Amino acid sequence: MAKEEKGRIHIYAGDGKGKTTASVGLAVRASARGWKVLFVQFLKDGKSAELKVLRSLPTVTVLSGQKINKFTFAMTPEEKATAKAEMSERLKEAREKAENGEVDLLVLDEALGAIHAGVLSEESVLDFLDHKPYSLELVLTGRDPSQALIDRADYYSEVCMRKHPYETEGLNARPGVEF
Repeated sequence: MAKEEKGRIHIYAGDGKGKTTASVGLAVRASARGWKVLFVQFLKDGKSAELKVLRSLPTVTVLSGQKINKFTFAMTPEEKATAKAEMSERLKEAREKAENGEVDLLVLDEALGAIHAGVLSEESVLDFLDHKPYSLELVLTGRDPSQALIDRADYYSEVCMRKHPYETEGLNARPGVEF
């Protein structure tokens, strides 16, 4: 990427399937152009199949997985505090890599969910967005972004669920489709 080109902020949000898939597609596209990609996941166990492909790409680095593999609503206060410290450290590491010029595209997958769950500080994310390196392309995914986040985005796409087998049949997530 030409360093003088302004990097943009993308938000892929909504209740529908496809937010992470869209960010993976952008990561693959950027990698194919020789961009250095950092794909960071929050609230995920690091075992989704797409990560295997991303890790195989020479210009992509993946940070994923967490010590406590529970939904945040099922965590004890101590576990939630541990998750918050871990998510804060993950954001700090991503920000440092971006500020050191190690990254052209940074994906913060499910950052919006981590903010909503109270394990990632929205103020820290907003500060990063306000001070991101000029040429850094940055993606946030998840549900329910605040107006402050939307206001900072250059691209804001909503993925809206109209029909899903979980809703109609109770079908759980399937390997190769949802993870």
